Amino acid sequence: MDVNANLVRELRDKTGAGVMDCKKALAESKGDLEQAARWLREKGIAQAAKRAGRVASEGSVGAYIHAGGKLGVLVEVNCESDFVAKTPEFQTLVKEIAMQIAAQNPRCVRREQLAPELVEQERQIYASQSAGKPDQVIAKIVEGKLEKFYRDVVLEEQPWVRDPNRTIRELLGEYTGKLGEKIEIRRFSRFQLGENLDGRAA
Repeated sequence: MDVNANLVRELRDKTGAGVMDCKKALAESKGDLEQAARWLREKGIAQAAKRAGRVASEGSVGAYIHAGGKLGVLVEVNCESDFVAKTPEFQTLVKEIAMQIAAQNPRCVRREQLAPELVEQERQIYASQSAGKPDQVIAKIVEGKLEKFYRDVVLEEQPWVRDPNRTIRELLGEYTGKLGEKIEIRRFSRFQLGENLDGRAA
């Protein structure tokens, strides 16, 4: 369903959640503001948004090796305290994130980290693919394809491999609600044997 922009703004003011999370919550609740706020709380997103300004300087570096040593991931996931960092729940989350990176090969953690020229290049490709249509139709198509591009390459926006109905951002929000601390993915590296060797991956 199309979501009213004023409702999105009102829900954002009420919960502190991001635009995309608010849109999804309102779509799930068929435009009911109270139900949407409850949906965000249940997912832990509202609580995560309230904690966004806090400093997450503790955490853990996780590793995942796959395919008989041909693929490996290192990821740093941060939280607010060493106590939470050592809990089995947090360690499970770190492992899940590392496995997600191994399986889905994201380019970055958040969309703001994508090079502006890359985003512009994608925008131009989608616009040229839609040539001949009215400008406002092209604009809608381009924005729709860009959102799909973000879901493909941005770790936080990717569907979780274990449950594609939830994004990695929603998973982080759930763990924030469960553990009571701000949790964020800081950085990662993914290594594939033979990658970029003679310009090709093994």
